[in-house]
Amino acid sequence: MAVDGNWNITMSTPMGDRQATLTLKNSGGRLTGTQAAEGNSTEIFDGTANGDDVFWKVSITNPMPLTLEFTGKVAGDGISGDMGIGPMGSFPFTGTRA
Repeated sequence: MAVDGNWNITMSTPMGDRQATLTLKNSGGRLTGTQAAEGNSTEIFDGTANGDDVFWKVSITNPMPLTLEFTGKVAGDGISGDMGIGPMGSFPFTGTRA
């Protein structure tokens, strides 16, 4: 499935559900874009796309400095997977095409 486009995602975290918007572009398996939440936007990095499988990282500063690692799968107008939060473990995320 094409991953390109805008997505609304919900991340389940230890602090409750968090909403974010995601803009993704796949160019020959290299995934680029931005992720925005709570008024802050950041570039994704180390992104890859292989068929329906996607992976990207984002660095956040709120509520604390962390690098989040997303591993997911695109299915039609849906995206879902796990978000790794370093030493805090992994938590699920889901999303729909905006």
